[in-house]
Amino acid sequence: MTATDELFERAAGTTPFVISLPHVGTELPADIAARMTARARAVEDTDWHVDRLYAFARTAGAGWLRPRLSRYVVDLNRPPGDEALYAGQASTGLCPALSFDGTPLYTEAAPDGAEIAARRERYWVPYHAALRELLEDKQRRFGFAVLLDAHSIRSEVPRLFAGRLPDINVGTHDGCSCSPLLAQHVMERLGTQTRFSHVLNGRFKGGYITRGYGAPGRGVHALQIELAQLGYMDEAGTAFDAARAAPLVELLGEVVEVLVGFRPH
Repeated sequence: MTATDELFERAAGTTPFVISLPHVGTELPADIAARMTARARAVEDTDWHVDRLYAFARTAGAGWLRPRLSRYVVDLNRPPGDEALYAGQASTGLCPALSFDGTPLYTEAAPDGAEIAARRERYWVPYHAALRELLEDKQRRFGFAVLLDAHSIRSEVPRLFAGRLPDINVGTHDGCSCSPLLAQHVMERLGTQTRFSHVLNGRFKGGYITRGYGAPGRGVHALQIELAQLGYMDEAGTAFDAARAAPLVELLGEVVEVLVGFRPH
């Protein structure tokens, strides 16, 4: 096993389509975990089971990049300089000091600038190097790439947003990160059903990965899908609810079908 294999799981896939899952990791390095609260070590702000929801895409030829470490170590969907993604709104940080509800993660001082820089170099940089390699490989082989940045979050997080989220939140950086036609096809597919509410460029417009890699003029079409966890699990815990998840997985299969089948003009 290489050093990067210890940080993330990756697969090249056989289609132009790539899935990035930056917040599904749950591991904490021992030296970091030792400084954290018991609650923090439970990594409750994980994008629980998103890799399981999209597991079918592996057999459909998707490229795959899945980190092993928790977002509490470093947030792979934040800019390397930790600039705000949503002006005027609460931010979770490149190396978070607080949980989503504002609870401190550390029993002592949170990471300082030097530690944040070291974590960025050790954990953030290799993930993004691997993601760039995947996308560049797709562009060489197919002439373009389609990137899905896959996420989930509790349906209600008052510190971060008001009210209840729609079930499926699609972000394209207000139309800048992918072809408008691709976004249209995705939303049309979501619109064929009424079980799951959905929105385009609502509260979640896409994080750093969507904004940083989506460049339709250069052949990379990126979008983020943020799922409300209530659609597939009991948010009071972390257990996957297969019966509750089944209709959502079926719908995500239809969305992935759109993404895999997309061909830019």
